[in-house]
Amino acid sequence: MRKFLVLIILITPFNLKANKKKKQDKEAIKEMCGCMDIQFEYSETLSPNKEYKFYDNYKSGGTELAFVVEETPNKIVIQHLLVVGKDMVIKHWRQDWVYEGKEMYIYDKDQRWVKKEIDKKDRKGKWIQKVYQVDDSPRYEGIGTWVMVDGKKYWESTTDAPLPRREYSKRNDYNVLERRNKHEIKGFGWIHEQDNRKILRKKGDLIIAEEKGRNTYKKVDSKKCLSAEIWWEENKIYWRYVRSIWNEYYNKKSSLSLHNSINNTPMFSEFFKLGDEYKEIKNITLTDAEVLQSKIKSIINNYLKE
Repeated sequence: MRKFLVLIILITPFNLKANKKKKQDKEAIKEMCGCMDIQFEYSETLSPNKEYKFYDNYKSGGTELAFVVEETPNKIVIQHLLVVGKDMVIKHWRQDWVYEGKEMYIYDKDQRWVKKEIDKKDRKGKWIQKVYQVDDSPRYEGIGTWVMVDGKKYWESTTDAPLPRREYSKRNDYNVLERRNKHEIKGFGWIHEQDNRKILRKKGDLIIAEEKGRNTYKKVDSKKCLSAEIWWEENKIYWRYVRSIWNEYYNKKSSLSLHNSINNTPMFSEFFKLGDEYKEIKNITLTDAEVLQSKIKSIINNYLKE
């Protein structure tokens, strides 16, 4: 009995420390929410091929609303909405943060993801960031520790991903982007810094070029994102069903392969079209829900390669 009490006394401080750190992590993740003006900047820096012709620097910007749509003790789901002009709103990317997650979908190549189990020792105290496309299909997942030191708050990971949206319709000289991501919380908002490698993956990996990326998110008056708030109220039920159906596929499939497009139509177009049919829906009957779920599954199944 005495040994048992001693063990409890020894373990308790570690648990309290872990819980405090986890709370700090969650606060840092939520600091990525708000109405933001964004600037995207990318520049190719190096290539092992002396004959390689570097692409022009890329720069763009916009305004985006990010907010928590789901939260449990070990998970935070943040949705991003792009605000175009005064009234146009486009559903943008989504990021899920999972504490000490047991598995990840690792990108292979050519729109194929493979599920990977994570050893307990390799996930202790760490967060998986799961990044999804505008239609909630997979993009990439990375794992890392939130670092709180010398007044800095940041999270880092390295993982493979498909081509970025700015290049996937313009280039075919590489098929994997190795992303070295750093999310750092700042007083004005946050910065997504990247040191990426563009890789042609066949039997082995051939590095085509490296690039530096910086996405800067600066918080602005929430009134600038009012149209996005209104849009989400009108569309959130539909997208909740989309997330739920996708999660069924993620939970049961050990790998996932998708077509980029069918008859020149990308999958997100089908989801956006279906979303227009269910806009402003509030009260949904069991029968209507079953019909909607069937339509969502039909879209996904149509784009599945296997």
